[in-house]
Amino acid sequence: MAQTWTALAAFLLLLINLVQGPAYEMVSVEAGHEAVLSCPYVSKAPLLMVIWKIKCSTCCLLAYRSDHNETRKLNCSERMTWKYSPDSDPDLRIYPVSLGDEGNYTCEIVSSAGNFLFFSFLTVIVPPTVTLTFDKSTGAVCQASAGKPSADISWIPPHNASTTEIHHPNGTMTRVSWVNTTLSTVTCLVTHPATNQSLFLDLSWLVSFEEEETVQADELKLKVCYAQMAGFVRQLLIAGWHSDISLVSLSSFELWG
Repeated sequence: MAQTWTALAAFLLLLINLVQGPAYEMVSVEAGHEAVLSCPYVSKAPLLMVIWKIKCSTCCLLAYRSDHNETRKLNCSERMTWKYSPDSDPDLRIYPVSLGDEGNYTCEIVSSAGNFLFFSFLTVIVPPTVTLTFDKSTGAVCQASAGKPSADISWIPPHNASTTEIHHPNGTMTRVSWVNTTLSTVTCLVTHPATNQSLFLDLSWLVSFEEEETVQADELKLKVCYAQMAGFVRQLLIAGWHSDISLVSLSSFELWG
């Protein structure tokens, strides 16, 4: 009778596993940090074997056999290890996480109750490098470089900004936003799952510089105008106009020119 109940319990566990199907989780971790991928085992039957299959394009295998108390690695990075003891908690630990670790992971547990599968997908987040500069042709330029996913950029005060995005071969992205503004200050806001940053740019020097350039340009125009008028007066003198009036006019124009 006891054997019958044991067989029935194992059969019911197998049916539950078939009905529920394999479990699945998605894990997001910032590059350089620790990732822990779960392989939960809820059966009371002792496990016989645990196998992690990692990114099967290269097929890293991390395995444990309880009858021999033995663990093995095949094509796995040294950064990939058991989080705890695999016979009691067969979670996978990756530290430090790199961008190349992203992908599918499968944990298979073999026990007297059957085979249990647990799937994980690891997403690696990369914080961007953020800069705020000024370019004479485009204005204030805010750039979030080599982030994953792409960062969002906004401006204070709000502007009708131009934006472009560059996709890199390793899966990271660079977003560039620029605004032409007459304001003395602008702030760039960068939003990303790994970081939120605000950068401030003082453009008051640019406003003063542009005003000074305008004044200098106006003075130059006046000098050119006076020089042209002085030349015109000389032509009148040559043509025989009254010398007294002409000399006064000419000296005035030459003073300013």
